[in-house]
Amino acid sequence: MPRYYVTTAIPYVNSRPHLGFALEVVQADVLARHHRLRGDRVRFLTGTDDNSLKNVLAAQAEGLPTAELVDRNAAAFAALRDPLALSTTDFIRTSRDARHRAGVERLWLACAHDLYREHYEGLYCVGCEQFYTPAELVGGRCPEHGVEPRPVAEENWFFRLSRYTDRLRELIAGGTVRIEPEVRRNEVLAFLDAGLRDFSVSRSRTRAHGWGIPVPGDPDQVVYVWWDALGNYITSLGYGGDGANHRRWWVGADRRVHVIGKGVIRFHAVYWLAMLLSAGEPLPTDILVHDYLTADGHKMSKSSGAVVDPVALVDRYGCDAVRWWLLRDVPRVGDADFTEARLVARANEDLANGLGNLVNRVTVMVHRYRAGKPPVAAPADDAEPLAAVCRDAPGLVHAAIGDFDFRRATAAVWRIVEEANRYVEQVRPWDLARAERGGDAEAGKRLDAAITSLLTACRVLARELTPFLPTLAARVSEQCVTLSGELPVPQPLFPRL
Repeated sequence: MPRYYVTTAIPYVNSRPHLGFALEVVQADVLARHHRLRGDRVRFLTGTDDNSLKNVLAAQAEGLPTAELVDRNAAAFAALRDPLALSTTDFIRTSRDARHRAGVERLWLACAHDLYREHYEGLYCVGCEQFYTPAELVGGRCPEHGVEPRPVAEENWFFRLSRYTDRLRELIAGGTVRIEPEVRRNEVLAFLDAGLRDFSVSRSRTRAHGWGIPVPGDPDQVVYVWWDALGNYITSLGYGGDGANHRRWWVGADRRVHVIGKGVIRFHAVYWLAMLLSAGEPLPTDILVHDYLTADGHKMSKSSGAVVDPVALVDRYGCDAVRWWLLRDVPRVGDADFTEARLVARANEDLANGLGNLVNRVTVMVHRYRAGKPPVAAPADDAEPLAAVCRDAPGLVHAAIGDFDFRRATAAVWRIVEEANRYVEQVRPWDLARAERGGDAEAGKRLDAAITSLLTACRVLARELTPFLPTLAARVSEQCVTLSGELPVPQPLFPRL
């Protein structure tokens, strides 16, 4: 059984979660569920980045102690599990989890040969938690947040990132570390070609307002939030402790997969890889990058206030509708603009009119024409196109998931719905039932074969839909499974919104 370790980036908790993070954690959940369904052992990690200056400033703005604000907002991220039907196996909080500090300290010491202390002056964006050179700014403003960075001058610890330029280019260009989609891989390679500079990996305790993990042996400095946060992928595995899970799920994993947004690709595909090389640790095998969600054309961001609350959406429309829009409508490359009207239209078209109508038609046929008992018959010869779609679906889904293409994966599942509904219109079971009642035994055999083919398709559909819509897939499965020889009484599967 291969081991598959999948993580999301851990978000700042300066505010509550928005739909942009829901996209990331749902995508990671699909990967986890898909690999479990195919027999892999899976560990799925998410969590919160508590040790950020952004969190400190947000707490000050609300007049709260930093720990109180961080605890409140981190709880909101942890609480996404049930509304979004997530199958996470671990959740780490960087300010509260004892595993984390011990692991960060060990990682620091493992990289000590690449660390040095130096005075530095630069332009710092609190939103990004990083320094920028003037050439990297757009009109003097941060390209990500649109604000003017603050000038900062202090003495910090630095990491010899420049030492790893050639090795990183070799690993990424050669595919040892796979970055998808290709446009993001090319972005990283262009960044490497421009040359890497050493970067600051600590902050003065004063500027950090005393919030964060002290640098080992230098308590007047705290570990830079990105160094701290990136370490969670191994600190959560007990890297700073007995290390059993670290050996099993990092060193011993067949796939180590990070699901991240495009705004943090430099940290994950450059800084993190260099840190791991320095520490002598294995690298992630895959870095899968999604673009942004926008609301009225503006990037969803806790800092800007352009947010959509995923829990409120689930309360209003249900988990299935929210997950389905995120997976069916968001492209592999390019930002996606969210509106509730689009979510409702997609749910009604696909889940109510397409899937719900199909399953209801098939189960009602069994009850109406066969007293609830599925017939024992060979599949219909004229249902071969439907059977072929069902045979092809698992391979197509697996290939699309491997390419980090959720639109293509859901389209492969949806071909079953479309072909099954087409087959119902072609075979017209109601006409066969009428002919059977009129004494046509051959029509009865054809009806049995048609029902068998359609019921088989619904069962395949339930299985292949499971990673994407686990709760709805379970309801489809329940309606298509016999109990004491009969199907349950049909129930509406997905009402129109």
